[in-house]
Amino acid sequence: MWLRLAFLLLYFLALFVLARVFEAAVWYETGFFASQLVDPVALSFRKLRTILEGRGLAYAGLLEKKDVRQLVQKSGDLMEGELYSALKEEEASESVSSTNFSGEMHFYELVEDTKDGIWLVQVIANDRRPLMGKVHWEQMVKKVSRFGIRTGTFNCSSDPRYCRRRGWVRSTLIMSVPQTTTSKGKVMLKEYGGHKIETEHIFKWITSHTASRIKTIFKSEHLKEEWNKSDQYRVKIYLFAKLDQPPAFFSALSVKFTGRVEFIFVNVENWDNKSQMAEMGIYKMPSYILRTPEGIYHYGNNTGEFISLHAMDSFLRSLQPEVNDLFVLSLVLVNLMAWMDLFITQGATIKRFVVLISTLGTYNSLLIISWLPVLGFLQLPYLDGVYECSLKLFRYSNTTTLASWVRADWIFYSSHPALFLSTYLGHGLLIDYFEKKRRHHNNDEVNSNNLEWLSSLWDWYTSYLFHPIASFQEFPFESDWDEDPGLFLEHLAFPALWLHPLIPTDYIKNLPVWRFKCLSGHSEEEMVEISPSESDSDCECKDVPSRSTKVSEDEHSTLQNPCEGVLPQSAKICSCAKARSCRAVEDTEPDWSVWPATTLHCTECVVCLENFENRCLLMGLPCGHVFHENCIVTWLVGGQHCCPVCRWASYKKKKPYINLSALSNHNPF
Repeated sequence: MWLRLAFLLLYFLALFVLARVFEAAVWYETGFFASQLVDPVALSFRKLRTILEGRGLAYAGLLEKKDVRQLVQKSGDLMEGELYSALKEEEASESVSSTNFSGEMHFYELVEDTKDGIWLVQVIANDRRPLMGKVHWEQMVKKVSRFGIRTGTFNCSSDPRYCRRRGWVRSTLIMSVPQTTTSKGKVMLKEYGGHKIETEHIFKWITSHTASRIKTIFKSEHLKEEWNKSDQYRVKIYLFAKLDQPPAFFSALSVKFTGRVEFIFVNVENWDNKSQMAEMGIYKMPSYILRTPEGIYHYGNNTGEFISLHAMDSFLRSLQPEVNDLFVLSLVLVNLMAWMDLFITQGATIKRFVVLISTLGTYNSLLIISWLPVLGFLQLPYLDGVYECSLKLFRYSNTTTLASWVRADWIFYSSHPALFLSTYLGHGLLIDYFEKKRRHHNNDEVNSNNLEWLSSLWDWYTSYLFHPIASFQEFPFESDWDEDPGLFLEHLAFPALWLHPLIPTDYIKNLPVWRFKCLSGHSEEEMVEISPSESDSDCECKDVPSRSTKVSEDEHSTLQNPCEGVLPQSAKICSCAKARSCRAVEDTEPDWSVWPATTLHCTECVVCLENFENRCLLMGLPCGHVFHENCIVTWLVGGQHCCPVCRWASYKKKKPYINLSALSNHNPF
């Protein structure tokens, strides 16, 4: 993870340097910087009008260039970067989508239940024509969407009862604006009552209603009182200007940051005494002043601080972020870091994408899990001090010159997504090149063939299904797939079968149970009276008469386990002298005739590591291994539904083991 984080930080550093290179190239070609001021006198009427539209100022009735230029000057300083962005936005011919409401509930969910946004809805009454034609409505949608105002159309033919209840008997325009200055407050609906159905007049009606939410100050006494007042708003932004009403972008931001930032408009058009503003540090008009508990900040003096919606929105988000903003930022950073695995991983292409999908799932899961306790802690009242200290740190760091450069680069790259993606791809290819050179220098073997890697992945997956522990430790093993394909399909159908087997234990009562007996010339009383010295002697083995029946190689390999079966020819049955039955004497051996024909002959239980005693109860499994009944039942009931020796499923039948003793009894020779 630290390697990916280092590569991501290196990428951000490359973006920062690349942005400075672009600035130098533009300066070399044109002789201007993005932060350089532009004289409105040198601009054409079309460019001046584009600037006013970008700032959201109505210019209806201004026919002369002089009047339009003065309106631009009254709204704020113009920079080269703002002019470029406004012209680029005007040239973009992308159509903005508008919502078509299907009924009352759809309208309520999107419009009336939206507490922090502005909606403009065109209502079309039954058997009536719309108030605005298709062409004018598209122009209106494109104009207001620049300020975050969403649009939609409600046709009363889809829900006539709701229209009658609302009183919409004729086609009209409806605007929804938050009614209070608190977050998630009520929404009020305003109906357009003008007679002129023109885009500029309707836009002026919208801006006047949104501006009514902003506190407006006309007298210096009120300004002094407001300046010295401390209330719930820790962050305030003032606009000092000689305008009739604030620009539309300023009003739209007041709705977007409801409950976080207070917007105040100070109309100084009729002020004669400017000494009070000089005491506040305000010497020019217009001025955008940000007042925080840490001090006063003049917006527009640093790089990228344009008089536009997007620039001021990114500035305020960095100063007073919401939890949702921080979560989205962390989500973007985590996914950018995870995508580095596509270039760090070497080998087959399919291998790269498999590793990438795994990394994306892991990182996003960890991110969501880590955010859950954070959200819980933020609800605790005694952590308000920590939250305030965090916001103070944000405000200190984001009012620096370096932060202004970062915000300017963010606006630049977000408006050019193709450039951002191409630089990320180029950075990844460089990582891939150097990582390949490093591994080649270290002689690391990498599977570059897709089929070869898929084959190794398939082998590992099949081993993981049957031997999960051994597959992680990379132990060699023999697969059970070739022996029983049905078991493999069963594991595919239930991949977690070996983890949490949901198997009933009814099969245990059907397993064979019998008593262990010894064949001896002595009576049981004589066997008990054997001296202790003999019982403490070492283990001895007794020869078993040779068998004429041969054992196949598979059966012989099955006998290579702690419970040795009957071997061909001259085999030996070994039993420890410490056992209290079937002692190693010449005339003593187990009675194999009572054993089922499918079981392997042995004299020791590998669960408790004790020898079988005379008259003890034994139980056999389908694989042929035999144990004490109590030992194996405890093992199976505990959830281990497999043989302790060979791991064969205890509930699944296996090819029957051919008991050599049984065959010898039927041997005609």
